[in-house]
Amino acid sequence: MRIQQLRLLLAIAETGSLRASARALNLTQPALTKALRLLEDELGAPLVVRSPHGARLAPAGELLAVRAAAALRELDRGREEVAAWAGGTDARVTVGLSPSAATLLAPGAVARLGARWPRVQVRLLDTLYPRSVALVRAGEVDFAIGPVPADRLDTDLASRALFSSRSVIVVRRGHPLARARSLAALADADWVLTGPAGGPGDPAALGFEALGLSPPRVRLACESFSTVLAMVGADDVVCVMPERFVERHAARLELVQVPVADPLPDSPILAVWRTDVPLTLPARRLLDAFGQEARGLA
Repeated sequence: MRIQQLRLLLAIAETGSLRASARALNLTQPALTKALRLLEDELGAPLVVRSPHGARLAPAGELLAVRAAAALRELDRGREEVAAWAGGTDARVTVGLSPSAATLLAPGAVARLGARWPRVQVRLLDTLYPRSVALVRAGEVDFAIGPVPADRLDTDLASRALFSSRSVIVVRRGHPLARARSLAALADADWVLTGPAGGPGDPAALGFEALGLSPPRVRLACESFSTVLAMVGADDVVCVMPERFVERHAARLELVQVPVADPLPDSPILAVWRTDVPLTLPARRLLDAFGQEARGLA
């Protein structure tokens, strides 16, 4: 099995055409067909289904493509790490961040890394659990930082607790419930669910049932935090957000924290990465920088 064969398999998955794949890889179509046939003979299974309309991956090809994408990403990262160590070219680190991690930790952490590794390119993705963990498992990010239920992490993932984030309740400025003093006063409100049910952005986790109240009515579910901000700022909905994010950005976004007296939950903010793939040296240094910033919060 050759690296070029893995690349052509991924090219076919992306383009849906042998001709377009050959062009993308700077190969002749006969050369691509031969390489594909040799790979199918080696594995003993058809990898591509051809038709008058193009080509698509067979089930065995789809299985291999998932592993091929991860393997090629790791090889590319290895090259970047060696090149960065030798000073020849830039390396890259990709990190998935929750809004609180991006606001509180990222500016200082990236600056710390840049002072020691000025040629490392850092790519930051706005992502929430459970997509953040899915990106880690797929190898699309080196590590992710955000609120993650620790009991939902399997042995394929390692984690490090960075800090604890308190949840608060937020509405737009001028909302009729902006001065509510209890969860009971919010029992009939329209709520936003941010991320998955049971996660830190789920209003059901605030403790309504423990107070003998009906579960909150979720009218809107959002996966993107930027979408949440837009909707809460424009509509009479109620939302759960990280307290420290609200402290820094609420005034600018025309949002206010609802002063409920009931105790609200804390969410542990974790850094999560794969156990089966070692972090590159720049990624380890950036993770350490995030840890230093988190200790500064205390």
